[in-house]
Amino acid sequence: MRHVDFSPLYRSTVGFDRLFTMLDTLGQPDTAQTYPPYNIERTGTDSYRVSLAVAGFSESEIEIESHRNVLTVKGEHKDEPKGEGSEVIYRGIAGRSFERRFQLADHVEVTGAVLKNGLLHVDLRRNVPEELKPRKIAIASASAQAKQIEATVSQ
Repeated sequence: MRHVDFSPLYRSTVGFDRLFTMLDTLGQPDTAQTYPPYNIERTGTDSYRVSLAVAGFSESEIEIESHRNVLTVKGEHKDEPKGEGSEVIYRGIAGRSFERRFQLADHVEVTGAVLKNGLLHVDLRRNVPEELKPRKIAIASASAQAKQIEATVSQ
């Protein structure tokens, strides 16, 4: 795979650093995590839900943080004391620690999280401020008289 050098673009653009970093990481080999598996779904026009399969984790072992358009979900599995005479013959349920990051768009906020039946549901909502929403501009007809503003000179 070819590597593209974005350094000439850094000199002539302002505020696109994150975009170039994301483009640069796309060209690198896929080292993405696969644990825990997750779904992203749209639950409304401006609401979303990220669901992670975290079987075996309790609420106290999971940490959710949202900072600068990045949602981070960490799971630190605490060792449970094993009963006497008990040994695991086969371990198929993953109990390893994890850290999963999601890039959030601008104005997307975390509204809540619920752990139910081994699934962690993180609810998100996009709240675009009124001043950033598109607005309609009325078009005046050309035949309408425009008011002329005249300034008076004071002496």
